[in-house]
Amino acid sequence: MKFALVEGGRREAEPGFSGKCPACDDAMIPKCGKLRVWHWSHLVARVCDHWWESETEWHRTWKNQFPADRQEVVQWAENGEKHVADVKTESGVVIEFQHSNLRPEERDARETFYQNMVWVVDGLRRKTDRSRFFASLTVATVINLKPLTFLLRSNENALLREWAGSRVPVF
Repeated sequence: MKFALVEGGRREAEPGFSGKCPACDDAMIPKCGKLRVWHWSHLVARVCDHWWESETEWHRTWKNQFPADRQEVVQWAENGEKHVADVKTESGVVIEFQHSNLRPEERDARETFYQNMVWVVDGLRRKTDRSRFFASLTVATVINLKPLTFLLRSNENALLREWAGSRVPVF
């Protein structure tokens, strides 16, 4: 996680700090090495949100495009289920940034949980994603000019096939 609660406020990981998880209130420690993005980790091996994934620099850079108070917002369902949204906008839209592969079942579960959401997907995860995506655009149908929106055939490449079943916008 990027933020933990330190002395009552949200703080980014820094050496020497200790904090509490905003989702489960367990103790967290900062991980501030040279190889990975600085982040908070639960003191005891625990994942309080089973959708949690390690963050890449790509993921962190996207989150940083939004104000800190809109990042890592804990969302609760009536049944007590909770998840940490990457970003929740002022208008209530959840934005999830996805770099790694995501099983369709988990994608569906996230879309059902958040409902009012969009995905921002790393279209450069595989070496061929960019070239195949742009090749798909050459045979795409423009369905809207503002904003420019295309109808793409999902069988053209793996990136499109992976996200074709989404019920929410994918960027």
